[in-house]
Amino acid sequence: MKNSILGLVCAFLICQINLAQTKQADTVKVSNLDEVVISAIRATDKTPIAHSTLTKKEISKRNLGQDIPILLNYMPSVVSTSDAGNGVGYSGIRVRGSDATRVNVTINGIPYNDSESQGTFWVNLPDFASSTENIQLQRGVGTSTNGSAAFGASLNLLTDAQSKAASGSVATSLGSFNTQKYTVKFSTGLIDDKLELSGRLSKISSDGYIERATSDLQSYFLQGSYKFKKSLFKVLAFGGKEITYQAWNGIEDKELLKTNRRFNTSGIYYDSNGIMKFYDNEVDNYTQNHYQLHWTEQWANTFTTHFALHYTKGYGFFENYKSGENVADYNLLSADNSISSTDLVRRKILDNDFYGLVFSGTYSKNNWNIVVGGAANKYDGDHIGKVLWTKEAVMAQPYQRYYFDHSSKKDLNSYVKVTYDLTDRLSLYGDMQLRLVNYKANSLDTGFVNDNFSFFNPKGGINYVMNSNNSLYFSYAKAHREPNRNDYENGSPKPEELNDFELGWRFNNAKTKFNINSFYMRYKNQLVVTGALNDVGAPIRENVGDSYRLGIELDGTVQIMPKLFIAPSVSISSNKNLDFKTEWDGDILNLGKTNIAFSPNFVASNAITYIPIQGLQLTFLTKYVSEQYMGNTDTKASKLQAYFVNDININYNWIPNKIFKSIQFSVLLNNIFNVKYISNGYYYTYNDNWSNPLQVKTIEGAGYYPQAMFNLLGGVTFNF
Repeated sequence: MKNSILGLVCAFLICQINLAQTKQADTVKVSNLDEVVISAIRATDKTPIAHSTLTKKEISKRNLGQDIPILLNYMPSVVSTSDAGNGVGYSGIRVRGSDATRVNVTINGIPYNDSESQGTFWVNLPDFASSTENIQLQRGVGTSTNGSAAFGASLNLLTDAQSKAASGSVATSLGSFNTQKYTVKFSTGLIDDKLELSGRLSKISSDGYIERATSDLQSYFLQGSYKFKKSLFKVLAFGGKEITYQAWNGIEDKELLKTNRRFNTSGIYYDSNGIMKFYDNEVDNYTQNHYQLHWTEQWANTFTTHFALHYTKGYGFFENYKSGENVADYNLLSADNSISSTDLVRRKILDNDFYGLVFSGTYSKNNWNIVVGGAANKYDGDHIGKVLWTKEAVMAQPYQRYYFDHSSKKDLNSYVKVTYDLTDRLSLYGDMQLRLVNYKANSLDTGFVNDNFSFFNPKGGINYVMNSNNSLYFSYAKAHREPNRNDYENGSPKPEELNDFELGWRFNNAKTKFNINSFYMRYKNQLVVTGALNDVGAPIRENVGDSYRLGIELDGTVQIMPKLFIAPSVSISSNKNLDFKTEWDGDILNLGKTNIAFSPNFVASNAITYIPIQGLQLTFLTKYVSEQYMGNTDTKASKLQAYFVNDININYNWIPNKIFKSIQFSVLLNNIFNVKYISNGYYYTYNDNWSNPLQVKTIEGAGYYPQAMFNLLGGVTFNF
């Protein structure tokens, strides 16, 4: 790692020398071509949907090693959580109550969600925010995009834009729980007004707030871009390697929450003397590498195209110590068939490939803006299970394999989007997408699966500009979504359907900018989380009949005084299953209208920013999340309490006279009032008839993921 960083620094210095012999860019606006990469799936001020954009400058102020979901925590309707408790390692995000499996994520228009689980694992791309130009969050169905449909939101990231000037930076940050981050970046700037090379190397480590929830993360980002007249070519290679000690079990004992809320049950075993110990290698170990080739062409002032090829390679495993396992479940056998159970160490391996192409063409003239685009993607994944060690003599050979599954997924989609300015003030928006999916799997858990889906997703809306400060919009969107691998493991799932209605008002003047958006999302066969987890920590979902989310969101920025700003966001919603049925005490009960799991009715945040002198920015951040249920039965045992936390972010940008362009100091004081809060958990039920074989009794259980109390991060970035 050190040699790689040294190589990047040397490359930057050489490029600085070359730059002295080059001339400045003066023709095509490079940033415009960079934006074309994702413009086909981005929302604009004329698009009648709710969206927010986080800029590179805004990202940098809190980018001290925490994952992207934590950096997005103060966006409207967002709730973030962290397994390790301090935002480093495995983290998650929910938008409007929808978890990460239902948030469509793209990087430069390329799908990032895992094809099978549909989740996003930012731990595989540590410090990716340092290579991000901007991030747009579209709430609701949003515009047509690539990959599985957005059922709560879509999140698209644009990586670093081509830079005219040479630059470099070295950043480091340190903080609580032995958290450390080291980043080095460089850009040659445009050489001969055409070629730019840029890159980044990062290393992040942390002990985690939760015991043994350690993270050892490394990542890289390399980009070469070539601009010729009205063409822009980009080649990108980026990826990461993560080794994290598992913390997905949470804490089920409420008394333990009071006495040792940092306790981690992962890896527990007992030796021959009955002494509790922890398995050292209870880890998740995964490497993911991404390769992208982009070609953007401006054929005329009215017509541009974008074409991209991509390939992602993922390989890794997670390892567990399991006590008292049934030997038959692992194809194990003792010499005389006398041993039925044993302690063992198992390793579950993932080896997958994801590749394909995306394309779009944009025509813009007079009152018309037309986008035609689509994608063709293929996923191949191997699932391999091996037994590494057994306590009893039941293993025929070392590293004995006990399962091998292969799955594949083909995903084709095409869309047409049209914006037509009927008048100077009135714009009409139409969007039609056709998506074809084939998913195949064959395992003991899923059974044989060979499902084909054909989805037609129309969208339409209207935007009316009342005057220079005010505009109104309305939109309707239909979306369909296929089940994921875990859904097949739990039964015979049905695809989901969503009808999304959005109505909003935007206001913008010199000192105030805000958006008020109301939404009604009506689902059919929604796959809601039950609250329970499977044996690898993934949420279990089930189809429910009809359900809906109804709410209103407000977000904006207001300049109170010349040096004082506020940026509030408030989300109020009602999230209901209309005819929820469940098994309880041996009977099937129709509970009727119940709350959808993990869907708080009130989420609010605020940022108060004061700029006392040039270069110094002080921000007081607050976040409130109301109580929510971790299951769909509305029982007291499934309730997660409300929480209110406050952070302070301090930034000072110093412009020295020599050597460096700037030196940025950042401090993040998290949870300054030392609140004991829990942002996530799980809930489950099981049937008990041991006490009375003639009567089945439903027993409830829950687990919790405590988040860190007061902690801090501080960092410095040298820009040159």
